[in-house]
Amino acid sequence: MAIRHVEPYSDEWLQQPISYVRQVVDQLGAEVAGWWEGPCDPRDATLKLADDSALVWDEESGWRLGAFVAGGRGSHTELAGVRYLGNGLLPRPERVPGALADARAGVGASTAWRPCYRSHRNCRDGFDLALAFYTPLVDA
Repeated sequence: MAIRHVEPYSDEWLQQPISYVRQVVDQLGAEVAGWWEGPCDPRDATLKLADDSALVWDEESGWRLGAFVAGGRGSHTELAGVRYLGNGLLPRPERVPGALADARAGVGASTAWRPCYRSHRNCRDGFDLALAFYTPLVDA
């Protein structure tokens, strides 16, 4: 199989994280009250949780949990009392619920310190190939 790079800032590139985020939403089930995509630089997504907290993913530091302060589609979400879930930039979707429970309890790999796994400016660092793993295959 040939490796295909997606052109940065194209519509396809902007939409790349959606499949991954949807799989996480599916794993969290009824705990997610709603979710939306944020802007790019870095690309992000917000999951508003049933308890009025929010879980935010971005392409630099992965998942973080906090009390929802402000945000909406097309804007970066503001959280208070942030705790990063750890376990890397793209933890497998089935591992996010456990990491969320750890972050709520303040244990495990969660931390109040922001990790920086990559910069969103490094458009050809292989991250988009990792995201492509979560994109469903389309029958030709």
